Amino acid sequence: MRIAYVRVSTIEQNEARQVEALEKYGIEKWYTEKLSAKDTNRPKLQEMLEFAREGDTIYIHDFSRLARSTRDLLDIMEQLQVKGINLISNKESIDTSTPTGKLMVTMISALNEFERTNLLERQREGIAIAKRNGVYSGRKPFTSDKFEDLYSQYISREINKTEFAKLLGTSRPTLDKLIREHENKDK
Repeated sequence: MRIAYVRVSTIEQNEARQVEALEKYGIEKWYTEKLSAKDTNRPKLQEMLEFAREGDTIYIHDFSRLARSTRDLLDIMEQLQVKGINLISNKESIDTSTPTGKLMVTMISALNEFERTNLLERQREGIAIAKRNGVYSGRKPFTSDKFEDLYSQYISREINKTEFAKLLGTSRPTLDKLIREHENKDK
């Protein structure tokens, strides 16, 4: 079976470019996800890995859609290899059913991780310079007049943390930070 995995990092991003590039392969089953690749804990990725069987081929637009780190990509590759599943990357023109393809996956994933690390370092350097020059103020602090009321409901177990975050209109990590700050403020 020909299976495609398409991923964009945010809801605002559009997966049309990847879908269009993969349509030429006659894909029989599509898995599309709008989620960061910071790790492999992605529902559609896991569902696809469970679904794929020996002899199947998974198509991706490029390796960065599948994994951000070399370690994650190599772990996924190992899972596919053990199950007898091939991977074809459209952008890199790599087919892991060949020895050259397997070698190229390792090299490209290492380069992708190197590029991302360098990008983050340049970003940190730029922020440090902007702070030193008084230009950078960071993210605007999260504020909401609903926090106190929702926090009371959370403490009394009327709502759980997921509901709390959703009602507040923020992410779980941001909510965790707000709760920590709130609880430390009272000490």
